[in-house]
Amino acid sequence: MLNFWTACGHQHLTRNARGWMAPTPDYWRLWLQRPELALVPESCKAEKRLHQALLDDPLMPVLPAQLQAFKDDDARENYQLFLRFRDEVQAAGSLESAYMAWQQSGNIQLPPLFIDLVVQAIVCNVLADVQDAWVWRAAELLFRRQRITIEGGRVLSGDSDTLDSLKSTGGLGEMGRLLMEGGATLKAVDVKVLHPDNAERYFAQREGLGRYAFLLDMTHELQNELPHGLILSMVNARSGLKALSVVLARWVQHFLGVAVSIEPVQKVDDPAWRWHVGLDVTATALLNDLYQGIELDAKRQQQLISLFKLRFDNPQDMRADVQGKPVYLGLAMNEQGLLKLKPQNLLLNLPLAAEV
Repeated sequence: MLNFWTACGHQHLTRNARGWMAPTPDYWRLWLQRPELALVPESCKAEKRLHQALLDDPLMPVLPAQLQAFKDDDARENYQLFLRFRDEVQAAGSLESAYMAWQQSGNIQLPPLFIDLVVQAIVCNVLADVQDAWVWRAAELLFRRQRITIEGGRVLSGDSDTLDSLKSTGGLGEMGRLLMEGGATLKAVDVKVLHPDNAERYFAQREGLGRYAFLLDMTHELQNELPHGLILSMVNARSGLKALSVVLARWVQHFLGVAVSIEPVQKVDDPAWRWHVGLDVTATALLNDLYQGIELDAKRQQQLISLFKLRFDNPQDMRADVQGKPVYLGLAMNEQGLLKLKPQNLLLNLPLAAEV
């Protein structure tokens, strides 16, 4: 997958003995080409000198005086953030080690964009041997906010930034925005649901908005109306929920070294329910209420996208008091129909045995 998601820089990382991703100088050079750090016509001489010096030697120490010489305050702050990020990753030795340290600290001092790009690069490592388009599309949920829509009984997940941009520009970028602001009517952009007929096209999309312009069907079951008023319910063979289960199980294995299986379920009917993990802020609150026996009103019920059942392949990897019990996971959208999955929740909140 070296030609896929190259904007996150995974192609400039090397695996260490543990299989985690260590940065090369070219990884940092790619960061220097990002819009937040790339030179612009207004860049001052001090910024140009430092930018070129870092391109020549991405790991060079930078003195405070070199940043103080910048004329633009925003540029100075961007470089300070980048240098903190660079130094913390280098000190940790890998993206995975740095990511775990940030999450365990509970006090992340870096912009969400930095964390999302790190997660994206790690996902490329986690899915290196996977060729399934649904799994890769589901993996976008770990680092891209989604907009959830319900159409004809189907739960569809689309990239929030992409959908918002297409809505405001008609898919024509800044020119489209100007035309629409001028009152022009543009043809609606047809955003496709990922399907066997277009799966190859998903992998072929270039970086940018086109990369994230596929909807993921996250419906549990499909229903077909038959003659005589009969309704046939069948499992959705290409459910994004199943693909997401694969991604999350691999995520846990990669970081924690324990094998788990995850499957989507429509309800929790377990009087011995002992442990749960919300995969996002909304789901955490919903599961906490359900666990305490608080009945959810219809509006909150509709926010719940799916439940999952996680089982440890080896019960000895679990805490003794919950050994062999399933862990229930929840996925939900907020009141605005947005979903921001927090993959760190699975790493921080599973009932692991102390020695794992």
